[in-house]
Amino acid sequence: MTIKVMVIDDSAFMRKIISDSLKEDKDIDVPWTAKNGQDALKQLNDVTPDVITLDIEMPIMDGISTLREIVRLYNIPVIMLSSLTVSGADSTIKALEIGAFDFVTKPTNIFKLNNEEEKHKLIEKVKIAAQVKRNSKSNTTLTRPKKIHRHFSSKEKESEYIISIGTSTGGPKALQLVIPQIPANINGSILVVQHMPKGFTKSLASRLDSMSNIRVKEAEDGERLLRGHCYIAPGNYHMTAHQEKDGVILRLNQDAVVSGHRPSVDVMMKSVAEIKNYNKIGIIMTGMGSDGANGMKSIFDSGGYTIAQDEESSIVYGMPKSAINNGCVNKILPLNEISNEIISILGV
Repeated sequence: MTIKVMVIDDSAFMRKIISDSLKEDKDIDVPWTAKNGQDALKQLNDVTPDVITLDIEMPIMDGISTLREIVRLYNIPVIMLSSLTVSGADSTIKALEIGAFDFVTKPTNIFKLNNEEEKHKLIEKVKIAAQVKRNSKSNTTLTRPKKIHRHFSSKEKESEYIISIGTSTGGPKALQLVIPQIPANINGSILVVQHMPKGFTKSLASRLDSMSNIRVKEAEDGERLLRGHCYIAPGNYHMTAHQEKDGVILRLNQDAVVSGHRPSVDVMMKSVAEIKNYNKIGIIMTGMGSDGANGMKSIFDSGGYTIAQDEESSIVYGMPKSAINNGCVNKILPLNEISNEIISILGV
């Protein structure tokens, strides 16, 4: 079955580059293009694409405004095209929160979008998005906890628990439905690997921090794990945890890509599994591929407790399914029960 895509971009050149790249795959066609959001919404009155690619920065009606209308009116997965800028990253996080399926970055040199690696990435995401539309995955919502004023003293204590979370496609929205539910007095530190490019993870951390009672930040090399803190691995860096005399210290590196990613969930979780005298929890959530399956096994084998998001609430079930198939998951839960499970284990 041919996947029919609508490409929305104010640049005629970009519309052609994106369309030609997608049409190189025999399973994809691009019958419709639009020069801005207003043009796209007018066309959508009469046509129903399987997937939409949507530029964020456009005149007349920008990508965010257009996305809001598409999400409100249609059940069509949208892949955002974002620039590698701070404002582009912030807008992308907002788009994912609104309901975009995923995003790809626009290279600074637009001709790079036509290289094989970039084409493969875009084609793969379009194909996964089309499958998700047909499977009609459910959306999960939670009531957000009341935001409280947080006090972080210079004498903050180390945690008794280290919670490792790995996620990819659908992860930013899933994290927004887990991290903000965690109370400020949690006796644990949270480490997160979310597959994202450099810069985007900082915007994600900032957004989660503004919503949460615990402190959420992009991880820095050499910092000590503290309770009530959540550390997001920076894009393009592996994040590992190491037991040293001053406590558990985070290290960042740019070693080779693992499981197709840097940061890699496997790398982060395997390092946590090696830490002694701490209680460990491994959590794998929505995402394509199998990154995290081996890391979850390491945590499981080290005596840690492991949780996988269930298929029904996952945008893409690849990562949780791989961990489950690896025989290393203690409990399978819907997204809206994961934070309660964490709180229950920690006895908060």
